[in-house]
Amino acid sequence: MKTVLTYGTFDLLHIGHLNLLRRARELGDRLVVGLSTDEFNDEKGKKTVAPFEHRVQILQSIRYVDKVIAEHSWEQKIADVQENKVSLFVMGDDWAGKFDFLQQYCDVVYLPRTRDISTSLIREAVVSHKTEQIIAIKNILENAANMISEL
Repeated sequence: MKTVLTYGTFDLLHIGHLNLLRRARELGDRLVVGLSTDEFNDEKGKKTVAPFEHRVQILQSIRYVDKVIAEHSWEQKIADVQENKVSLFVMGDDWAGKFDFLQQYCDVVYLPRTRDISTSLIREAVVSHKTEQIIAIKNILENAANMISEL
């Protein structure tokens, strides 16, 4: 049995995440996902929208995922590879070269990212939309205030 391992935060799940999970699973018989805990994300300076427990449940419901493990630190990767009898370690190509040290324990592959989508882009879109809404509401309130003052 060929076990594939990948890691991520998987917050604000989007098609890029699903593509990575599907392609990773296609490379083996079993996919293990290391999911960054809220505490580890805090250490990395990342703030998630969904708490760890929710992200676990979401990942477990995806047919490509066979097992979810908690990622508590950068240092645990070798132990995770060994404990889960991993044959292939997979990450997005934005991490190219960062996990080559695992090549003495398993094969390492960096898959191309899905173009034009990321959690960061989603966050930016939400914030920008929120800003537009705030400006629109402010304008409505100013117009209403002007109308009231004219009465």
